[in-house]
Amino acid sequence: MGYSNVEWLAGIKKTRQRQSVLSVLEGSSVPLSAGDICAQVRKDGEKVWLSTVYRILELFVKKGIVTKISMLNNDFAVYEMNRFEHKHYAICLSCRKVVQMDNCPMEKFIPQLEDNDFYVTGHKVEIYGYCKKCNTQG
Repeated sequence: MGYSNVEWLAGIKKTRQRQSVLSVLEGSSVPLSAGDICAQVRKDGEKVWLSTVYRILELFVKKGIVTKISMLNNDFAVYEMNRFEHKHYAICLSCRKVVQMDNCPMEKFIPQLEDNDFYVTGHKVEIYGYCKKCNTQG
């Protein structure tokens, strides 16, 4: 899903730094932290501050281009292109590796709510633990 010049004109000013951040996210199959994105943009030769990357990401989140996944009581966030797919992730408490879950643990869950007429429109699931590498180091 590439973003053309026409789509850039729909409320977002096109800059090299925004293009670079978007390019990193489009090329990634896993969610990335702002630090990871900043490092990749710099590796690709663009000069950018981490604070600028955060501002760009928040703009993209606000416009619905990027999804922000906050975890660890909002102490850690990763970002990915909004591909309009339903996904959940587990995060390693040691190295902060993000692992996509193959299923939704809420698929068969039926919430018991006092309000029987409550209509559920979404959910957030946070899974924490240790990846294989970190689990064997302890």
